[in-house]
Amino acid sequence: MSRTARGHHGRRIRTLTTAAVMATGLVLAAGCSSSDSGPAKAAGGVSVVHKGKLTTCTHLPYPPFQFEQNGKVVGFDVALIDLVAKDLKVEQDILDTPFENFKTGAFLNSGKCDLAAAGITITPERKKNVDFSIPYFSATQALLATKKSGVTSLDDLKAKHKKLGAQAQTTGEDYAKKRGFDPVSFESSDAVLNGLRTGQVDAVVIDYPVVQSWLKDKANAAQFTLAENIDTGEKYGFMVKKGNTKLRQTLDKAIQRAKADGTYNKLYEKWIGPLPQGQS
Repeated sequence: MSRTARGHHGRRIRTLTTAAVMATGLVLAAGCSSSDSGPAKAAGGVSVVHKGKLTTCTHLPYPPFQFEQNGKVVGFDVALIDLVAKDLKVEQDILDTPFENFKTGAFLNSGKCDLAAAGITITPERKKNVDFSIPYFSATQALLATKKSGVTSLDDLKAKHKKLGAQAQTTGEDYAKKRGFDPVSFESSDAVLNGLRTGQVDAVVIDYPVVQSWLKDKANAAQFTLAENIDTGEKYGFMVKKGNTKLRQTLDKAIQRAKADGTYNKLYEKWIGPLPQGQS
């Protein structure tokens, strides 16, 4: 998965872990707050770009991995990174940024963020610019179609000469192009869903967990149908600056521990849904 730019330089969003700070009246705003004192060390000697914080770059919204709820950013990725922040004895601070910066590692290399967590597929191209944690999620693509289109698969969509959409700069868009489509590109997952609702396209290719999240809404379930599951063998990872071995290892340990002690499964069921068959 990847997402495209929205023309901003980044905005901080309060997270569940910052609730206590907010209660004291300290407001997190775009850019660095007065409490930021520059680079520092967290527990275990891990370097962080802001003292007392683990700054995470993401691109909103992308439910169920990260999205705003009641003024805070929540989701599966957020919850996993909170575990890492706890290990480092800091709080997670989320910065909403253009996704194109993740492909080049720009926000990591410039010191704006410690890591990127945004439902990011590990690819050889991206690994040239950044380092990834071990995979934490096996992702598949899905074809979501309007019920009135009658589309049942990508082949069916092509045969019926229906319009396909995808989120720009994503692996879903890449897959559609490899299958011979020229998909309509949308800048965000919200725009993808709106494209379906307004009839700009008849179906879209996007990550399956996102489709799961959308179909939990009764209005969406009434209009759209999961036409096809597409196993592309993708795996998500968290990004760090190339060479940031200590933070990468801390991420790996947190993921491994969460899977071993059952925390991962609990978070999966809370934010995504039932565990895939055979996973425990």
